[in-house]
Amino acid sequence: MQTTDDLKCIRTLANPIQIQMCKGKLDEASRSLERLAQVLSLAGNEVRLKILYLLEEEGELCPCDLSDILGMSVPAVSQHLRKLKDASVVQIRKDGQTIFYSLKKEHLEIIRPLFGHISFQSESTVV
Repeated sequence: MQTTDDLKCIRTLANPIQIQMCKGKLDEASRSLERLAQVLSLAGNEVRLKILYLLEEEGELCPCDLSDILGMSVPAVSQHLRKLKDASVVQIRKDGQTIFYSLKKEHLEIIRPLFGHISFQSESTVV
C-alpha cells in the first residue's frame, strides 16, 4: 500500500529551462490537445466509437444505415449523431430528405490513427 510519503517529490534541483520548454509545448499544442480531448471524450462511448469507425471506413452514412448496421433504433442512433454534430466532429450533407453524416477532416486526421489499433478476430485466431 502506498503512503503519502511514497507520492512526494524529492527533486533537489528544478530544471527551469525544461519546465519553460514544456509549458511552451503545451501552449503551442493547446488547440490540438483540446480537439483530441473532445474527440476522445465522445469516443469513450462504445456506440459513438463504432459510429466514428464506420464513418471513417465508409466516408458517409445516413442514420437509417447506421441503425441497420448497429441494430439500434433510428432515434437512438440520432441521439449519438447529435452529440457528435454538436461537438463539431461530424458534418452533414442533405440529399433530398436524406441526411448523410461524415467526419470533419480535422477530426478524421485525429481519429484515423486510433483505428489502426483495431485487430480483427480472424487475424488473432491461433492455429
